[in-house]
Amino acid sequence: MNDLFSLKGKVAALSGASTGIGRHLAGTLARAGAHVMLGARSIDKLTDRVAEIRAAGGVAAAAPLDVRDAASITAFFDALDAQFGGADILVNNAGIEAGAQTYVTLDEASWDAVLDTNLKGAWLMARELTRRVAARRGAGAVVVNVSSITSERTTKGIFPYAVSKAALNHATRVMALEGAKHNIRVNALAPGYIYTNVSAALLDSDIAEEFVRRIPQRRLGEFDDLDGPLLLLASNASRYMTGAIVVVDGGHTVSSL
Repeated sequence: MNDLFSLKGKVAALSGASTGIGRHLAGTLARAGAHVMLGARSIDKLTDRVAEIRAAGGVAAAAPLDVRDAASITAFFDALDAQFGGADILVNNAGIEAGAQTYVTLDEASWDAVLDTNLKGAWLMARELTRRVAARRGAGAVVVNVSSITSERTTKGIFPYAVSKAALNHATRVMALEGAKHNIRVNALAPGYIYTNVSAALLDSDIAEEFVRRIPQRRLGEFDDLDGPLLLLASNASRYMTGAIVVVDGGHTVSSL
């Protein structure tokens, strides 16, 4: 059964890998047997994470990556191809938020920054992967877009973030439809509230305790809670799944009002 979730012999590209969820998932992919190429703007943090993965017996490398910049994405995949010969798995994890902003208080620059990173970046990364996979006829690949439960269930003050993740969910479905001809499966992983740089403003606030009580399992998520769902979507265990949004949130999205 373990072989079903194995990534042995696979190459995985991961954006937003320098901190938080991305940093953790890089180790998850490596432990499952994948050769992992880490990308982010902070190359120093990537270098440290690569060293940690290698020390644990994994295979990893890193390259600078700004998902808002098509040229940076091309250079990242060029580095991956030179190092590992091409990607089989893409995890679109890069994401930012704009702080506690409503649609009224948000400025245009912040809107553009969030949408360009969270939505446009995922598209540009998937486009580059697909073009390269199509050139390796029959190779196939898997894309996992990291979404959020805020795509479906919102709270005040995260306007551009919630919009970007809702759009990412639908982009996932359309990519799944269009990517099938290239033997590419596209699914999304939608975590609930886990303490990261993105969620810190809310989870450090005075309403955090009340907020946690709304979660049926009565706790915040932990990075390890994402390991199984990620490996499901990245491996052959989900070979007949595409266009799915897998929610990992302790029941938050099904809790009563």
